[in-house]
Amino acid sequence: MVTFPNAKINLGLDVVSKRPDGYHNLETVFYPVPLEDILEITVNSDSGAPDYTFTMKNAHFEGSDDDNLVVKAYKILAAEHKLPKVAITLYKNIPTGAGLGGGSADAAFALKMLNSIASLGLSDHALEDYAARLGADCAFFIRNAPAHATGIGNILSPVECSLKGYTLVLVKPGIHISTKEAYSLVRPSEPEIRIADIISLPAEEWKGKMKNDFEKSVFAAHPSIESIKEKLYSMGAVYASMSGSGSAFFGIFSNDVDVCRLKAEFPGMFCWSKRL
Repeated sequence: MVTFPNAKINLGLDVVSKRPDGYHNLETVFYPVPLEDILEITVNSDSGAPDYTFTMKNAHFEGSDDDNLVVKAYKILAAEHKLPKVAITLYKNIPTGAGLGGGSADAAFALKMLNSIASLGLSDHALEDYAARLGADCAFFIRNAPAHATGIGNILSPVECSLKGYTLVLVKPGIHISTKEAYSLVRPSEPEIRIADIISLPAEEWKGKMKNDFEKSVFAAHPSIESIKEKLYSMGAVYASMSGSGSAFFGIFSNDVDVCRLKAEFPGMFCWSKRL
């Protein structure tokens, strides 16, 4: 079985408060993006084979395979359900350390695939519960539709939001920003305007109203990347922002944006563009 885990962007992100458990309450809107990894899971009929094998291509994973979210997805299901022996191959296209949710998407899609392969019959709600145990934004990728997220990003509700007809641009510099680093620098506060209210406005009205609370602290720590957002606006974006905890940025354009132009404007950076 082969599937194509996709990225996400955060349309605004407010870090509202710090919780007693050390995590943070936030508010954001997750929006799926058609930039995709490739995930293949096949059943291994060799009785002498290990429970699973895992291979990742086109990227280097720091740490052991046991730390990869796809492997953790297998193990979290195997702890409570009978799974066949499988060979897992992941081909990465979504940049890592970018705030685009690639690892979370891979894990969520692995849960859905294993549910199908092993005929477990788990509902989307049950899969979301497993996904939430793997990471705050993993649960979003089970239904994979625009969602308003609160709590630590795990309390999801559908939201009416469409960027159809716009061109979405992604730019990622060669800087890795860990989620832990980003949260350690941010100062939680209640927003003046709720994202849930802003998102109902046309995208052309988001600038100046919607924000990403991580930008201020991340720009202070990595001042060179602030110019990416400024350049997206100078190119004609109706709205531009860092996604999640960074370091990727997105721009929403009403016109087409050629990838060759992007690569000229952002030399040496990952660039992607698609009319939605």
